[in-house]
Amino acid sequence: MEETSREAVATAVQRVAGMLQRSDQLDKVEQYRRREARKKASVEARLKAAIQSQLDGVRTGLTQLHSALIDVKDIQNSLADVSKDWRQSINTIENLKDVKDAVVQHSQLASAVENLKNIFSVPEIVADTQQLIEQAELLQAHRKLIELECSRDDLMYEQYRMDSKNTSDMNLISIYFEDVQGLSDELAKQLWMVLQRSMVTVRSDPTMLVSVVRIIEREEKIDRRMVDRKKQSGFIPPGRPKRWKDKMFEVLEGTVSTRIEGTQSVTRENDKMWLVRLLEITRKYVLDDLIVVKNLMVQCFPPHYNTFNRFFCLYHNTVSTRVTELASEDLEANEIVSLLTWVLNTYKSTEMMGHPELLLECDINQLEPLLPQDVVDDLLSKYVRTFTSNITGWLRKALETDKKDWQKETEPEADQDGYYQTTLPAIVFQMFEQNLQVAAQINRDFKEQVLRLCLKQMVSFLIRYREEAVVYKEEHLRDRQLPQCYVQYMIGIINNCQTFKESINSLKRKYSSESTDSDAAIERTLNEVAKEGCQFLLDEVFLDLEHHLNELMTRKWLTGSHAVDTICVTVEDYFNDFNKIKRPYNQEMTSEALRRVVVEYIKAVMQKRITFKNADERREGAERMIKEADQFKFLFRKLAAGEDTDSLCGAIAAIAEVFKLTDPTLLFLEVTTLGTKYPDIREEHIQALLAVRGDASREMRQMIVGTLSENKVSSSIVTQPIFKDITVPTMTMTTMTSMATAKLLK
Repeated sequence: MEETSREAVATAVQRVAGMLQRSDQLDKVEQYRRREARKKASVEARLKAAIQSQLDGVRTGLTQLHSALIDVKDIQNSLADVSKDWRQSINTIENLKDVKDAVVQHSQLASAVENLKNIFSVPEIVADTQQLIEQAELLQAHRKLIELECSRDDLMYEQYRMDSKNTSDMNLISIYFEDVQGLSDELAKQLWMVLQRSMVTVRSDPTMLVSVVRIIEREEKIDRRMVDRKKQSGFIPPGRPKRWKDKMFEVLEGTVSTRIEGTQSVTRENDKMWLVRLLEITRKYVLDDLIVVKNLMVQCFPPHYNTFNRFFCLYHNTVSTRVTELASEDLEANEIVSLLTWVLNTYKSTEMMGHPELLLECDINQLEPLLPQDVVDDLLSKYVRTFTSNITGWLRKALETDKKDWQKETEPEADQDGYYQTTLPAIVFQMFEQNLQVAAQINRDFKEQVLRLCLKQMVSFLIRYREEAVVYKEEHLRDRQLPQCYVQYMIGIINNCQTFKESINSLKRKYSSESTDSDAAIERTLNEVAKEGCQFLLDEVFLDLEHHLNELMTRKWLTGSHAVDTICVTVEDYFNDFNKIKRPYNQEMTSEALRRVVVEYIKAVMQKRITFKNADERREGAERMIKEADQFKFLFRKLAAGEDTDSLCGAIAAIAEVFKLTDPTLLFLEVTTLGTKYPDIREEHIQALLAVRGDASREMRQMIVGTLSENKVSSSIVTQPIFKDITVPTMTMTTMTSMATAKLLK
């Protein structure tokens, strides 16, 4: 207490010190004193009120405890009186045993008297009940059946209470009421029959279905009552519990199963589209039935049955069982796709379980999958294997058909732009498109898997396509008269490559934005097929030009040959057909044709078919070469050979300048200029040029070649290589001897 007082004083000192920190605050001492006095009075008043409240509570509690003590003593006295009276009445209760037996006997007799009328009228009631059942008056029949069962059950119960071991009397009652069980079974058959036809009955006579449900509900209540009585007395009537409610759901489940299983009316042998028809019929039946359940049948069952969800699950489970059976059959590829499309897409779509009329009653996202994922994966794997086998066969047949077209005597068809083409790309990509459309109906991953598979097969197919094009060319070379339209169909083969590219890009844009492992191989193979096709066509051209090319740089050429005129006319004639080649192959082919013409011309020079004897021949030959270079330039500009036309044709003119030069002392300078323009020219080329010129001594040739080799510099001029593919024939000793002999003879 003293410690508390000291703390209070210390706190007060601190507060006073806080209020009187400045001298001007001394004037307010009286004001501070009155404020603190008011606070003290307020606190004391609250303390007094709290203490008074606590004292009142204690006083009330003591009063209640005193009252409780008095009540306990009264109860104790009452219990003592009851115990005394009970001990005194034990003997009296034992003396009333005879009265108890009389009461039981009276109860049995009362029950017998109560059921006496029914007992004597049992045969008549049985007959009436049977007639009502036959007339489909099920509610009335059930009412009479209940009367019969109640009479039987009450009699048997009283007999059981009187003497549970007396089986003879029990058997007597059972025999007398033996027709009752038969009526119950007959009524049950009628109920199950109505339930089996519930989808039809609910439309035509919903009252009948309601009556059936009411009867089953009554039986359920009786079952519960009898089970409860058994717990108390140990007695339960024969045939109880009937469990008709459980049986009802079994019948409804069997009805749904029969409904679904009965949809298969055709087989594969009778109709190739049997599965599609089966699935469509199933879809229609399920949707129609569930709408009927929602709009009509729900009203015939008690709400606690949760009728719609129960039927919804029944149909789902039954359909799941059915499609699992279908999945286990030996399905073809198109049937697998039809089944998976229906299971993965159609089933939960607005056309079936997701129908707007059903969405308010159920959540389709809570449904278990119709098919387990492992079954779906097995079906997809089976489809892929079958599809791979099928597409290999389809592509082989398509190629065989196209090969037969190559032998026709009529030109291939042209597209809207006039380019030759065959039907092969359209056939191939129609197959791909159809299968990808089907795969897209299943899911995106499977669609991309099928696309990758198609492109992978495309690689193998294009390799065979390339091989067949080579065989086609080789067969033609054995007899160039056959096939008659070789050039046109080879153009079609080349154009097909571009069509293949465009079709592949179209498929990828439509079905997948991702690149695949086959893209590079397809692009490379198509370019090779097109390039080889162009090469084959140019080979065809140069086979016709071979004789005229052999005339170049010969004495006949120098004296006035029309070989180059013929070459230009022949090339232009061929390129009238080559105009039917699509870009970019036509451009590449024209450029390659120009390059080969120039290379063949320069080869003729390098083969030293002629050696100019004097300056006049060199001048005449050079002028002819320049003129013919201009002819080639004019022709290939007309054919749009590209920007290398001047450079390539310029090589002929540059060689002509070497021949045309009259001052041998300037020969080194001219050859140097040629080497600067065409860096790929080699020593043997220069040797051959000087040999054809005919006036350069051996020492001069060696000096020019040696000086060029020592002073060779890299040129900044970028030109298409010409000389690297041109070989200079080496002179054997026999050839040199024959040439020397010829000179001596001259």
